[in-house]
Amino acid sequence: GHVPVDVEEVPDGVRTTWLPWAARVTLVEAAVLLVAGLGAGTINTVVGSGSLITFPVLLAFGYPPVVANMTNNLGVLPGSMSGTVAYRAELRDQWPRALRLVGASVVGGLLGAVLLLRLPAAAFDAIVPTLILLACALVVLQPWLRRRISARRRTPGGRPGPALSAGVFSTGVYGGYFGAAQGVLLIALLDILLDDELNRLNALKNVLATGANGAAAVVFVVHGGVAWDAAALIALGSVVGGQIGARIGRRLPPGIYRGVIVVVGVAAVVKLLVP
Repeated sequence: GHVPVDVEEVPDGVRTTWLPWAARVTLVEAAVLLVAGLGAGTINTVVGSGSLITFPVLLAFGYPPVVANMTNNLGVLPGSMSGTVAYRAELRDQWPRALRLVGASVVGGLLGAVLLLRLPAAAFDAIVPTLILLACALVVLQPWLRRRISARRRTPGGRPGPALSAGVFSTGVYGGYFGAAQGVLLIALLDILLDDELNRLNALKNVLATGANGAAAVVFVVHGGVAWDAAALIALGSVVGGQIGARIGRRLPPGIYRGVIVVVGVAAVVKLLVP
């Protein structure tokens, strides 16, 4: 069974673990984290919201919410990078606009990460259930949103404007602070404000999400408190999942994985709210 995790309070209220790697993660937990990372990497590459799988798993294994959030960020980041590489064909002629937008995403991610560490841990505990439920709602509503967006008449052209940069910055703040369903928010934003194929916008979404998550990861590494064993296991799974998501993820019945995400997300809310 799982060995209870000793924790030590650090000055800003973030709780972190100090036991040896073998004492913190059993073989069963390691396997679950690998599979969760695989699922998160696949779903993040296809649509986003994969953190609604890995974050609840970390909570279930006893990691405090803020530690689980930082660990999850480090774990799913390599999967985002993997998905970006897998979408390199779709990105070949998009790099100019990607580079114009990624700066806003990076700055937003930095701000979100700083807010996570500066605000009281109790604020995160209070805010996250609402964010998870919002993310679940976005996952459920995304097909409807996509149909509504696709029905709009848009002027051809793919050059980012101020409204898009501001929106990307806002999603970056959200991604740095929590991140679940950041990809859903990004793809909806890009699809509203850019006239392009959804597959190409999804590739651009992966670049922007990687920028925000990477910036937040730097803050978390410098700050300390990441459960590196769990992060490494999620990362291994997410790298493979990133490749799967780009190649065959679109062939999966969307209703199935949307249902799984919602169930897992609701379970996370219950875990956070019920003592």
